[in-house]
Amino acid sequence: MNHNDIHTPVLLERCLELLAPAVEKPGAVLVDATLGMAGHAEAFLERFPDLTLVGLDRDLEALAIARERLKPFAGRVHFVHTVYNGIDDALAQLGIDEVQGVLFDLGVSSLQLDRVERGFSYSKDAPLDMRMDDTSELTAEQILADYSEHDLRRIFRDYGEEKLAARYARAIVAARETERLVRSGRLVEIITAATPVAVQRAGHPAKRVFQALRIEVNQELAVLEEAIPAALDAVAVGGRIVVMAYQSLEDRIVKRMLAAASGSSAPAGLPVELPEHRPLFRLLVRGAELASDEEKSRNPRATPVRLRAAERLRRAE
Repeated sequence: MNHNDIHTPVLLERCLELLAPAVEKPGAVLVDATLGMAGHAEAFLERFPDLTLVGLDRDLEALAIARERLKPFAGRVHFVHTVYNGIDDALAQLGIDEVQGVLFDLGVSSLQLDRVERGFSYSKDAPLDMRMDDTSELTAEQILADYSEHDLRRIFRDYGEEKLAARYARAIVAARETERLVRSGRLVEIITAATPVAVQRAGHPAKRVFQALRIEVNQELAVLEEAIPAALDAVAVGGRIVVMAYQSLEDRIVKRMLAAASGSSAPAGLPVELPEHRPLFRLLVRGAELASDEEKSRNPRATPVRLRAAERLRRAE
């Protein structure tokens, strides 16, 4: 299978453009914190012949595909099996103190969505797995079997922003009294049956529940809360970070952290900003940048993307 047939990197040219001023420097290091099938990584290694790339991924299958794809650049790539909040450990093990670029392409990878048996999609019947790293223990099946009604309601509400969270949690708890929920198709049936017909017309009723389960299985928000500060810390002066998020919960975390890094730390009311209070970063795009209509029609997975980027101005004194 040709990798390009199954994976079109989102906002590829924009990522290259934003990171170029930092990663075209001699000896530059770029961390691709979500390597996936290496679509972005391949383009960076082709475009910048002196660049060293550190590719992180929690998914062993993705790492195997990326390794194969990046064989032509063998001397310039380091592969690390880790979740992206392990960025500081990964760099320390490689003896790298700071990097010129960091790229995050968050959410489920094309590989994970396209492999039906991994259970990420509500439109295909599959085991309720949803692990991005199949060496980790918690699965969606386990959550549905073991979590209390209160906890199910909480994750559907907080991670799925689901208005019918209470109703769905109740329906799942009632269903599991008679059967263990092991297939995504059965979960979709239970959710659909618990959804008012008028609500069903507004979109697939299971979409937000599946998002919530995936986030809980993979601890995506907790990991991101740790990963962004670690990544910012690793960026050298003049270095840049680009983050692409696909749902509002992740984008809010990114927005908050980049805003804090690019704001002054001076107490309110000081007539003159002292040098030690100057911002450490500056934002490179206003708000969040979206994919063009042309890219969305060419690559539907780009539709929800929100891109944010920043450049380090100085180190903390």
